[in-house]
This record gives sequence, structure tokens and C-alpha cells, in this order.
Amino acid sequence: MTKPHEIIDLTVLKEKIADFAKERDWEQFHTPKNLAMALSVEASELAEIFQWLTEKQSFDLQNDEAELLKVKDELADIVTYTVRLCGILNIDLSKELDRKMLLNAEKYPVEKSKGLAKKYTELK
Repeated sequence: MTKPHEIIDLTVLKEKIADFAKERDWEQFHTPKNLAMALSVEASELAEIFQWLTEKQSFDLQNDEAELLKVKDELADIVTYTVRLCGILNIDLSKELDRKMLLNAEKYPVEKSKGLAKKYTELK
């Protein structure tokens, strides 16, 4: 039975990305610094797609197959570099996502942050 596409096995993905890099002799370029920089570039390319859109246009983008494909490509690049960086630095991304969500819950308690777009330092 195949898994639904929404379920990502990070260990399998990490190995797949590492194998892809190894086959191309790209490991030499995949330093933490280079991967962090590449991740920043990909995030900027995602932001560029939305840069001059109105809020409505940004939502409507999901109905434009060509533009939505650009978003999907950039998101996939972002995840790829993130997972690769985790592999290089031996970071358990799943564990760190759980840890960060708990930290965010402490920084943004529902009773103080619900409906507000303020940084935790500005909540009263």
C-alpha cells in the first residue's frame, strides 16, 4: 500500500536527498554555510512570486496553475535545503519541530495572542 503524499517520512527524504547529492558529487558544496545561504535564496524566490500581489491576488494564485507550480517548486526547494541541512548537522527535524511548537505555545498563549499579529515581546 502506498502512503498518501501528505505524509513525509523525513528519514527517507533525508536519505533520498543525500543520495541525490552524492551521485552528483555535490557533497563538497553542501556545507552548513552554503546550504543556509541556498535556503535563504529559495525563500526569497518564493517571496518574489508574491511581492507585488494584493492579498486577494495572493489567494487567487491557487487558481493559476502556472503560478502555483512556481510556488510549489520554491516550497520543494526550501524543504529540500532544510532537510539537507538537518542531515549535514545531524538534526532530528521532527523532534525540533515538536520542541519549537511547545516553545511557541509558551511564548504565544492563546489568552494573550488570539487574533493578534504581535510579537511575543509585545503581548500583555
